[in-house]
Amino acid sequence: MLKKEPEKQYNIYGTPLKVCSKSPITGFFRDGCCNTHISDFGSHTVCAEMTNEFLEFSKKAGNDLTTPRPDYGFDGLKNGDRWCLCAGRWLEAQREGKAPLVFGECTNQLATSIIPKHTLLKYLIKIN
Repeated sequence: MLKKEPEKQYNIYGTPLKVCSKSPITGFFRDGCCNTHISDFGSHTVCAEMTNEFLEFSKKAGNDLTTPRPDYGFDGLKNGDRWCLCAGRWLEAQREGKAPLVFGECTNQLATSIIPKHTLLKYLIKIN
């Protein structure tokens, strides 16, 4: 099934969603943003900065994000990369004390249908 281009989407502050990462290219649509669609069953809506701790947690939970998958154009993630995470996986990591920090302007407001907004706000990366 072809992925339909997303309609304009908003971040957790109610302003237009900003780019999470173009290198590596992320997002359900691989457009660099944490846009979502009804066909995005994982809700790839949380823009987070990867940590070794989270990447290990994700691998143990069944989603290895570190191993390159050239057949999908995926080089594997490393500490410091930005990535649109599934909201449910981020919440699981948070409950285990392994959640990475998030970029509020790049995190889709729809993530708050899974993660309480007050919880996300505790994990914001502060940019001066």
